[in-house]
Amino acid sequence: MSDARPYDALLLLSFGGPDGPDDVMPFLENVTRGRGIPRERLEEVAEHYLHFGGRSPINDQNRALLAALRAELDARGLDLPLLWGNRNWAPYVTDVLRQAHEAGARRVLTIFTSAYSSYSSCRQYREDLARALAALAAEGRTLAVDKVRHYFNHPAFVRTNAAAVRTALDRLAPQQRDGARLVFVTHSVPTAMDDASGPGGNAYVRQHRDVAAAVTAEVAAGLDREPAWDLVYCSRSGPPSQPWLEPDVNDHLRELAAAGVPAVVLAPVGFVSDHMEVVFDLDTEAAQTAAELGLPCERAATVGAAASFVAGLVDLVEERAELARGGSPDKPFLGTLGASHEVCPAGCCRNLRADLPAATGADYAGPVPA
Repeated sequence: MSDARPYDALLLLSFGGPDGPDDVMPFLENVTRGRGIPRERLEEVAEHYLHFGGRSPINDQNRALLAALRAELDARGLDLPLLWGNRNWAPYVTDVLRQAHEAGARRVLTIFTSAYSSYSSCRQYREDLARALAALAAEGRTLAVDKVRHYFNHPAFVRTNAAAVRTALDRLAPQQRDGARLVFVTHSVPTAMDDASGPGGNAYVRQHRDVAAAVTAEVAAGLDREPAWDLVYCSRSGPPSQPWLEPDVNDHLRELAAAGVPAVVLAPVGFVSDHMEVVFDLDTEAAQTAAELGLPCERAATVGAAASFVAGLVDLVEERAELARGGSPDKPFLGTLGASHEVCPAGCCRNLRADLPAATGADYAGPVPA
């Protein structure tokens, strides 16, 4: 029987994005505050959003995911209020948690719209949660927040990505498909951030490589051979003097074309939905690069609101609830790294700029579950 106790609300916590041209620069300033990103880089990225009317696709995609989660929760008889909050734009997470508290919530479970370990994809979300909980505590509102484990290697995430890669391969001509290269893409981060990711460091790259290998193995089950694959990066935004993860997807496409690779499938496994880094960096820039090279290129879908992925998220909700009740649920995974933690170890994905409290971690001293 489905059971979400002891949680009395579920929060989808996301990045946020502008809803119109006037929002674009304030949003980017929110995202980059304190990071020393040059103004000219912000203006360059702003043009990416303005190319699409100044509206990020992430908001509508989160609404679609919320609707799919609501349907899956209802199908399992989980009468759990479903919330949506963002780090960098409305609805802001502090406001959403305040409203949840006013509605009677006291223990909230959260799902991040990011599957991996790193400062920007996990700890920064946890810092924002800690900041929100501190603000509510100052108002006399006590609220506890837990999170589901990192789901990069959950079977639902891996297999939904594999299905998308197979669909993309099928769009290639037969003579292209046979030697097609799988190019897995994620957001680049500073190498120092990867060095600090996870409890032992370098978790960001290790997790992505493990997912790429697991997705490739799933895809190969229906083929005569296992495709060759690479892990590449997009959306670098730091100053040239700062080392970031490489290679860039466009540089890599040029190398593959020069090597005579007949076709490429771009698989954006680093992203949950088709937000700006996908629709601009891949569907616009990388697609243009491939066209200029004469390199046949198909882009696999992100997991988005696919039924298989959404079912996996609700499985994670039930898993975390059972753990909170003192149970020992199965924690399925694919790949070699094992199931991730729900409570982050002390110092996990440490903040290289400041020592800030981060909720849902072993070293968090703020409001905690009873």
